[in-house]
Amino acid sequence: MKILVVCGSGLGSSFILELNVKKALEVLGKDAEVTHTDLASAKAEKADIYLGAADIVNELAKDKGIIVSIVNMMSISEIKEKLEPLL
Repeated sequence: MKILVVCGSGLGSSFILELNVKKALEVLGKDAEVTHTDLASAKAEKADIYLGAADIVNELAKDKGIIVSIVNMMSISEIKEKLEPLL
């Protein structure tokens, strides 16, 4: 399974969120490939789950895959809650 973390420029916030997604997966005992990128690149990249802030990921086409909006990228519990049913 591939999870792509998306932000506007593909730098700071998506990297922080990627690290927190990896922590959440570890707590859940699940394994997945997790990478981060910017919105423009995400539109051309294939993943099973696209994850990021609502204003960013909602710009992805609905046929891309599963799109998950995160309100607080620092909240491991929110990330776990939203990812667990999808894994």
